[in-house]
Formats: sequence, C-alpha cells, structure tokens
Amino acid sequence: MIHQFTKENITTIGKVLGSTPKPLGDDVFRIEVKNEEENRKLALEIHLGLEANGEQMNMVSVYSYNTFLQLHNCTAFVASDMLQQVTFFGKSGTKTSGLIVEKAAGCSLYANVDEALTSGDFTALPEDLMMCGIALSLTESMDDDFSF
Repeated sequence: MIHQFTKENITTIGKVLGSTPKPLGDDVFRIEVKNEEENRKLALEIHLGLEANGEQMNMVSVYSYNTFLQLHNCTAFVASDMLQQVTFFGKSGTKTSGLIVEKAAGCSLYANVDEALTSGDFTALPEDLMMCGIALSLTESMDDDFSF
C-alpha cells in the first residue's frame, strides 16, 4: 500500500525495518538499522515538510559506512513486511526515483527511471534495466493526481 508521509506512519516504516524511529525535532525522524550477522548498519532520516525555495518537500537520507544518499521531493513510500523493505519514491514528469531500504541494512537507489521501464514487459528489458523496472513497478499503483 502506498502511503503519504505523516508522523504517525513513520512507526510503520520502523516496524518493517525492525527499529524504533527516534524524533530529532518536530519533523525529522531517524531510524537506525543494524544487521549484526553481516556487520552492516545504516541510518535513515526522514524530513517531513522541509521548506526549500518557498515550497515544502519531504527528503529521505541514508547514511552508511561509505555511502550517503538523499532522495529529494519524496512523495510517498511502500512498506512491505513480506519483502522486509521500504521503498521511498518521487516522480517528476515521466521520471521516477526510488530509494529502497532493507531490514538487513541494505540500500538501493534508482534515479530518473522513465515510466516506460516500470510499466512495460520486464522480460523484454536488458538485464541491467530489468531490476530497476521491477523495483519501481510499485509506483504504478499511484494515482495520477497523487502529490505531497
């Protein structure tokens, strides 16, 4: 199910990732994800209603050992207990960007993916493109009028 961001459903994200969200002020939440078995950890920060150039947006940041990622204009998320991951995404025109955070402290980023790749026949895509098409196909269930 696709969710818009609220302070209340930040808890849902924490449950899927196996961690308790910690508020860092009024509109920023930090979720620390650890995988002791594989010696991995990351921190996820969700900024709600961040103001930039007179407009509000959501921003998701991921901090890990050698990586720092940010997804600006994040409009929604899909939290999946079955996949043990949360997919954050934003759209701009026909392009979708998605940031996937796993309960096992893994993270993937797919940026500026054309909607043709997420709505077509995945088996017809080259292997390198197939994964992003499948990963971001969750955004197809978004309403056309969906926005933050």
